[in-house]
Parts: sequence; structure tokens; C-alpha cells
Amino acid sequence: MNQASGGSAAGPGPELVVGLDAGGTRTRAVLATAADGRLLGEGAAGPGNALTVPLPQLTDHLAEAVAGAVPEAARRHVVAVGGGFAGATGADEDDPGRLNALTALTAALRRLGIGADSIAVGSDIEAAFASAPGAPADGLALVAGTGAVAMRITDRRCRATVDGDGWLLGDDGSGFWIGREAVRAALRMADGRGGATVLVEAVGQALGLPQEVLPGLGSRTSEVSYESPGAPEWSRTDREAYRMHLLPVVMAEPPTRLARFAPLVAEAARDKDPVAQAILDEAVDQLAHTVAALDPRPGERIVATGGLLGPDGPLTAGLAPRLRTLGLTLDWVADGCRGAVALARLESGRRL
Repeated sequence: MNQASGGSAAGPGPELVVGLDAGGTRTRAVLATAADGRLLGEGAAGPGNALTVPLPQLTDHLAEAVAGAVPEAARRHVVAVGGGFAGATGADEDDPGRLNALTALTAALRRLGIGADSIAVGSDIEAAFASAPGAPADGLALVAGTGAVAMRITDRRCRATVDGDGWLLGDDGSGFWIGREAVRAALRMADGRGGATVLVEAVGQALGLPQEVLPGLGSRTSEVSYESPGAPEWSRTDREAYRMHLLPVVMAEPPTRLARFAPLVAEAARDKDPVAQAILDEAVDQLAHTVAALDPRPGERIVATGGLLGPDGPLTAGLAPRLRTLGLTLDWVADGCRGAVALARLESGRRL
């Protein structure tokens, strides 16, 4: 991570550090002791993407999160602050996201009267990697949430990136990708190109489509097909009505909102829907290819984060054996807060 002078924290009492995990959905701050990293408090606020959130708003979110984590009486004891930001990297001093993050974080700390000796910013993925037990310095990181990206981390800096190219150009295997495939499967069933799937009804209900345009499958696709005798009738007129209602609703929303349909695919797959299971299988393939592009070495550490790969994540069971063939074992972390604390402690001169 990169360091900037922030003043000095003086006065008797234990020295403290602040770690920040500033992602695309929320910003989380934690307060910890500099000596051993013991967590003392936490706060949260709105999005912290250093490239997409305007600087005034980013500053407000950082100030709110840090204020929630650090009581006013403790602020003069903060000696270092480390932040992992979506949209930033610690590997390039002139990275626009890093500069935005540093500017906003410096202003937020000044607003709160925190005069830390060092302020370090880097990417949220670098922080997440450092959140693994032992705060590793080298290995691979994989994120699979709304977006998807894999990185090679060397000396706690990102040295190579695969995907993370956003909804328009990449993020293959991500929550967005899965949600988009769910809507595509529904549209293909409606226009006659795809097989029967409960995703038609699930997606339609999630979008608030009128009940009369839903096919009313009412049972698992493993038990019924629209082409089988006795199946619910879905005429060409009904199919067209479904499409004409669905398309304007989807197009009116930001594309990344499609990620909210990923849990519908996971649920349908648990109910043995073959279309939904095929979507999850393809997502696993995409993520496996993403990791393989980093030329992993057998036994190398791979730290994963994001809702799709957690203990109950819908892709964990499928991806874990694929990675084992590469000699890798997933090591999952919830977020980058502990890593940001570890990196702040390093900046303050502490040994991990």
C-alpha cells in the first residue's frame, strides 16, 4: 500500500489503527489496537468505489464509517489508517482511483480530527487478500460477487489482473453474469429458443410482472415440460405478452441490478432445474478459466471473497474441485477489513 503523511497522533494511551473496506455497495471501517490488531469498534456507510463515487460523496461516506468506528475520545490515538478501495490499486502511485481515495480519505480524517502519521490506500482486493490468516504477502486472489476478478498478489501489491472488466466487457461468472443468464433463459423460453425453466416465473415475479402474463408453471421443471401432455398451456400470444412486459422493466434498471437474480438461479438449481444448473456450471467454468489465466503454481495460496464463494456460496462446491486440479485450495474471507488493519499496522511499523 502507499503512504502519505497525515500529521501526528499524540497523547498517552494505546496506539490505534483504522482499517477500511470501501466497496461498490458499502464502506466498512474497523478500529483496532496497533500492537496486536485486536478489534475495538466498527462503522459502516454507503458505497466507496474510488472511481465511480463523486469525491464529495466518497468523503462523506468515509467520514461516516470512520466516525462510527472511532469514538471521539479515541481519535487522537490513531497512528495509521489503511484503506482497501474498489476502483483503486496500491501498485501505481499515479492510479486515478488511488489518488481519489487518498484525497477523500485525507479530507474525511481531517474532518474528524484524526491526525494519523500514515495514511495508506490500495485496492479492496489487496486488502481482502491480506485478510486471510497470517496476512499473506504473496499468492492469488479471486473475487466473485456482483463482479468477478482474479489477481496475482506479490509483496502485497497487485501484479497481474484477469477480468474485472465490468458488466459490458467481462465479469464472467459473476453475480451479474448469472443474473443476466437467468433473464436470457426466461426470454429464450418465452420466444421458443430455450427449454422449460422455473426461472421464467421466478424472474417475472421478481420484476413485478402482472400475474396474468406469467406462465404459472407451479411445479418443478423436472416434473413438467411445456411440450409434454397435460402441461400448462402457454400460447404464442402469452409468450409475447411476457416478453413485452419483461423487456422494458429490465432495460429501465442499471445493468448491474441483474445480479439480484443470482440467488433465484441458485434456488432453482437446488430444485433440480436443469437450465439453472447449467448456468451455475458455466459460471464455475468461467471462474476456473479466470484463475488458470494467472498460471497458478501447485500449492500456491488462493484467497477468495464475495458472496458466490462463501461457505454457503452457490459456486463453492463446483469451483473447489476444479481448483484442486490446479493444486489450489480456496481460502475464503468475508471482506477486507482485517487485511486493511494488518496493512495499517505494517505502515505504523508493527510486525505481523
